[in-house]
Amino acid sequence: MPIIDVHAHVGRWQFHLTAGDADANLRQMDRYGIDHQLVSASEAVVYDAVAGNAALYKALATRPRLHGYAVVNPNRIDESAADLRRCLDTGRFVGVKIHTHYPGRLPGSPEMAAAFDLVAEAGVPLLLHTWGSEVTLLPELVEARPGLRVIVGHAGGDAWREAARAAAACDRLYLEHCRTATDAGRIAYARETGVPVERILFGTDSTLIDPCVSLGVIRDAHFAPDELERVLWRNAAELFGLKV
Repeated sequence: MPIIDVHAHVGRWQFHLTAGDADANLRQMDRYGIDHQLVSASEAVVYDAVAGNAALYKALATRPRLHGYAVVNPNRIDESAADLRRCLDTGRFVGVKIHTHYPGRLPGSPEMAAAFDLVAEAGVPLLLHTWGSEVTLLPELVEARPGLRVIVGHAGGDAWREAARAAAACDRLYLEHCRTATDAGRIAYARETGVPVERILFGTDSTLIDPCVSLGVIRDAHFAPDELERVLWRNAAELFGLKV
């Protein structure tokens, strides 16, 4: 069965990790049978979005199994708008990544609203870092922007119950559960709350976190074979228009 990882990164971090370049991603993908990976540049997420996106494009150009998220910085919306157009024009970027805590802008802020407007206009999926109760604001923010589809990265983190309820209330919110703490029952709770299997995605947070963690979470969710196919690749292929 193919596997598509919708939440990964290329590049070094400020943490004590040895992983750094795109070839490290590919080696890890081969180890765990991951066919395609959607990545953002760590440099773009943490420090300089424009420079990081440009560096990522060079890595994507020769590695067709990797597909890019262009990072948008809510604090520099005009600069990000121009850069997003450049990235999407390359054909190697298929979505947008926005972090909340590094730029210090949470859902509900005017800056994040402008960033959501930008992504909605671009018409590509948004992978949003989420960690906390602000995830409850997402249904209203998404419903106000026709066509906007948001992957709730980390499924709210410590607010995974609130994230599940938000996703159940909005059919353009998708849950992706990668994180370092593997609280049991998160996926079961989401399904019991009303999130359909068609809006659950597989992500790893590679190379920050080894993919074995997320693969274990999926294994323990006990999906039926047809459901597992949806979660591991089919939902992502449909959302991003990937040919697998």
